[in-house]
Amino acid sequence: MKAAVLYEVGQPLRVENVTLGEPEANEVLVKLVATGVCHTDLANIKGDAPAPLPIVLGHEGAGIVEKVGPGVTSLQSGDHVIMMVAYACGKCSYCVRGQLTRCSEMLSYNMMGTLPSGAKRLRKGDQELSHFFCQSSFAEYAVVHERTAVKIRDDAPLDVVCLLGCGTSTGIGAVLNTAGLRAGESIAIFGCGGVGLSAVMAAKLAGAGKLIAIDTIDSKLEKAKELGADYLINATREDPQQRITEIVGGGADYALECIGNVNVMAQAFSSIHIGGKCVIVGMAPVADMLTVAPYEFLMGKTMVGCVQGDIRAPIDIPRYVDLYMAGKLPIDKLISRHYSLSDINKAFQAMEKGEVIRSVIRF
Repeated sequence: MKAAVLYEVGQPLRVENVTLGEPEANEVLVKLVATGVCHTDLANIKGDAPAPLPIVLGHEGAGIVEKVGPGVTSLQSGDHVIMMVAYACGKCSYCVRGQLTRCSEMLSYNMMGTLPSGAKRLRKGDQELSHFFCQSSFAEYAVVHERTAVKIRDDAPLDVVCLLGCGTSTGIGAVLNTAGLRAGESIAIFGCGGVGLSAVMAAKLAGAGKLIAIDTIDSKLEKAKELGADYLINATREDPQQRITEIVGGGADYALECIGNVNVMAQAFSSIHIGGKCVIVGMAPVADMLTVAPYEFLMGKTMVGCVQGDIRAPIDIPRYVDLYMAGKLPIDKLISRHYSLSDINKAFQAMEKGEVIRSVIRF
């Protein structure tokens, strides 16, 4: 099959023929229909996040189950699935409590570049290739654990809902689950990329009283307005904290940082009122450090992070798909361009230049 392989940090992906092993116990073979191109992939290409090289990246895949391995009970051949960025073992204390995105086993598999079985099924000749987030969707096929793949309705367009594999569900879940926004409450969303705009959609759906979007690019702010933002702040022309205070008095009920910039994280934390909640959604480079004033915690402010919006994928993803199909979560409006796998490096170039909100690879 064709796959896009990263051999060296800072180098383009190489689209070439690789081999993929058969699904084994509790695994399924998925024929990819589409996959999102996410900033987290770019972070690994640039070396801002560690990845065991060589590796096949990609973690927002959607496709059709072609074959199931021994012991698979939740899926069958022909099922339409979205593959999730966060594998959940279903047995650890976090999973048992319903906190699936905090699974104690997930991080080790992701860092080691293996499937949950501990094995690697991707090869280029005699060379093993690592898996990315137990998925590796920049390829025509993927072998994944059945708990990585969530079955969805057959009539949903896979080249749209694939975005729910990571970024879009992260933004939606950060508002609905992590923040717990209630109707009439105010929220400031820092960063209007794919994740931030997904958060805007969710905040609108939840009935936010004052919905504030902050970015440095006017076109992204206009998209936020189209998706329901009440107030727009261009951080190159206005001070976000001052402007938010003008809009909502002592500060917002909630603030989301959807960029991965520690300076913006501190700014978001300062923009909430006494007792407010700041949710860190963006992934900063692993070596960066965050500085905030400790006295703000004494005022009852909360800062919390989340992985994939604290979703429970088997429950939330089919619901989000239903909301999209009903026109209540217009995630198709996030997609700027479609690419073929052979043009994947062009997709990353467009991302770095800020030319797109989200791109999708179609197979």
